[in-house]
Amino acid sequence: MKLLLLEDDPILSEIIEEFLVEHGLHVTPFFDGKEAIEAVFSHPYDILLLDINVPSLDGFSLLKTLNDANIKIPTIFITSLNQIGEVKKGFALGAEDYLKKPFDLEELLSRIERTQKLHAIGHSLRVDLGAFHVYDPENLCIIGPEAAHPLRNKEAQLLEYLLANQGRIVRFEEIIEQVWRFEEVPTHATVRSYIKTLRSYGLEGMIENIKGVGYRFKCL
Repeated sequence: MKLLLLEDDPILSEIIEEFLVEHGLHVTPFFDGKEAIEAVFSHPYDILLLDINVPSLDGFSLLKTLNDANIKIPTIFITSLNQIGEVKKGFALGAEDYLKKPFDLEELLSRIERTQKLHAIGHSLRVDLGAFHVYDPENLCIIGPEAAHPLRNKEAQLLEYLLANQGRIVRFEEIIEQVWRFEEVPTHATVRSYIKTLRSYGLEGMIENIKGVGYRFKCL
């Protein structure tokens, strides 16, 4: 998920960017409204995080310009302005949410995740796996030329992790740490069993076994 962050306080901008990146989001920071809107016109973004009082072009004017151009991107205002008139103005322009400074970073993340779910951002696109197979992350299934194969949650999580790291060797220990996290630690045999299941759904030639080390999903 790609976010544009417009915040003219360099320290706050860096704090927000580092926090969101740590949580798996791609963040492009801007300190100037004019530069930000030029970026929106030339690059796709999933969510806009906009301060209001910024140089060149304020956050309200930026969103209005996008509306006039019929560009609709979910927008969250992050600002110290808290007068009811300002809040109403933001929502009238089509803002998704409004977060008053100072705010907790976890709250910001929750607002972003809520917006992501409301707009189904990042979950509706199918992933081409090659060999006439696609992965549907919304319905958790692998669709082949002859049948669709529903995945259990852990199978889907394992496949998504391999896809996110395609082209490189993912060790057993890394898979266990990243996919199972705080749950009961599985054995290497358990991981092999899940891989075997995924391969049986038409991915035999895509998931490479690195003997005694782990697996590698071949680059698409």
